[in-house]
Amino acid sequence: MTETRLCHAAGVAAQLHDTQRAFDSVAADYDGPRGNNELIQRMRRTLWDVVCNELPPGSRLLDLGCGTGIDALRFAELGYPVVATDWSPAMVARTQARIAAAALPVRVDVRQLGIQELDALDGSFDGIYSNFGPLNCVPDLAAAAEQCARLLRPGGVLAFSVMGRICPWEVAHYAVRGRFRRAGVRAARGATPVGMNRHTIWTRYYLPREFHRHFASRFSLAGYRALSLFMPPPYLVDVYRRRRTLGEGLGRLDDRLGAWPLLRDMGDHFLMVMRRR
Repeated sequence: MTETRLCHAAGVAAQLHDTQRAFDSVAADYDGPRGNNELIQRMRRTLWDVVCNELPPGSRLLDLGCGTGIDALRFAELGYPVVATDWSPAMVARTQARIAAAALPVRVDVRQLGIQELDALDGSFDGIYSNFGPLNCVPDLAAAAEQCARLLRPGGVLAFSVMGRICPWEVAHYAVRGRFRRAGVRAARGATPVGMNRHTIWTRYYLPREFHRHFASRFSLAGYRALSLFMPPPYLVDVYRRRRTLGEGLGRLDDRLGAWPLLRDMGDHFLMVMRRR
């Protein structure tokens, strides 16, 4: 049994290292089409609006998986002190450079820290957010939920953008090309290898109810909605650009219908808001 546990731990460590290398490899150009095109910006603003509606300026925020620091910079510009964390050293370096170049009214503390390492972080936060799926790469989501509960004050807010299981655009996109295995990748259970820049990101996909189950003992569900359900997912931005007027109409459908029952369980991502009991 001990040997089995050791083998499992070694496998998890290897997967985390693979994911770290994958994000290191794209950090230099992640602010461009790969990580910040028009569709990503639209999804990003949705999370900004949610956090700003839930918490007043001056609230202390923790960013899980900060990437190149676009979200952390925006919140700092609005008067929110931020601790920005990421597992990728190259992403952390990009965030540090972005913050150093800005004249900000509040402090941004940037740290290389994986979500699986939150037990090494001290302090109390009013809100914790994570954008574009860093929590999909966490090997033990229940342990991460416990650490979020430890770090968040009672009544504090979690706002997480998470990659969901059911993305109609993705299924259609790959199925019509005969790539049926790729079309069904989100249905897999457990850690699933997803290629990026000739590296592997070990990804776990969730239905909203599967995701919330890990947080339910310490957090109440305030609500959730689909992101990029009617609009194409960000990696299909060229589809949007060819039919921009149609794409904007689909975006309005996302805004109006994305929180409806059943529809909110689909989409490229879902945005979930929870409160600490």
